[in-house]
Amino acid sequence: MQTILAAGTGSDFTNWIRSSGLEIVLLIVGAMLFSRFVTYIRDRVTRKIDAGFRSSDSLVRSEAAKHRHALAQVLTWVVLSLVYFLVGLEVLQRLGFQLGGLVAPAAVLGAALGFGAQRIVQDLLAGFFLITEKQYGYGDVVRIAVTGSPQDAEGTVEDVTLRITTLRNVDGEVVTVPNGQIVKVINLSKDWARAAIDVPVPATADITRVNEILHEVGARAFADRKLKSLLLDEPTVMGVEDLTVNQMNIKMVARTLPGKQFEVGRELRVRVAAALRREGLSETA
Repeated sequence: MQTILAAGTGSDFTNWIRSSGLEIVLLIVGAMLFSRFVTYIRDRVTRKIDAGFRSSDSLVRSEAAKHRHALAQVLTWVVLSLVYFLVGLEVLQRLGFQLGGLVAPAAVLGAALGFGAQRIVQDLLAGFFLITEKQYGYGDVVRIAVTGSPQDAEGTVEDVTLRITTLRNVDGEVVTVPNGQIVKVINLSKDWARAAIDVPVPATADITRVNEILHEVGARAFADRKLKSLLLDEPTVMGVEDLTVNQMNIKMVARTLPGKQFEVGRELRVRVAAALRREGLSETA
């Protein structure tokens, strides 16, 4: 009798392996292959978007390109999450779980986890509006005010999903910010940027002569082939911004390609310092 039962049990298990077991394996393998395919498509799209950017350092992504790059990452995340969820349900069914009978326990569990899941839902909703409103995209330089953090998160956007935004700061550190905790976003590279330079000179200096020197520096910078590719127009002198007993600060600004304001600012400071030093007006700028 035991032999017959053992034989029957073994036969049932073999049949299950040949039917439901095989289907489970095929579902899991299919999900893995689909994940690789979707990731391949995403990488191919993003490489195509980045091809023009990588061809030249002075070529900056357009706003549409940055948005498409971020959108490709978000869509990949959403599609894969949905596929994994559906495959998980199918696997549970083939393991013998009655999903219809799990409705009531799931409702109780959902109510219990609702309070804990509020943060996740908040992150997803915030991420949805960040993407649809095009507040920033892949490659943007941003400064983000985060709830509960005394310091803003600043860096280049490396990844955007519905739940998190990943930045890399100037020190090479990766900063991960949940979208639901973002209070304010300052995009430093949207459409165009501005390099602002404060030029300190002695209070006794001839303001007219200093302005002439700064105008000459701006004109030469705009005529320079290297800088002209980064500038949208000729740098301008705004005038005296601050005045003390010993010195005054004169502000000089330049409109640049998005994300290039730091490079232009450094180069202009070098040129301004050299020009003022030749005139004996300043030791530093």
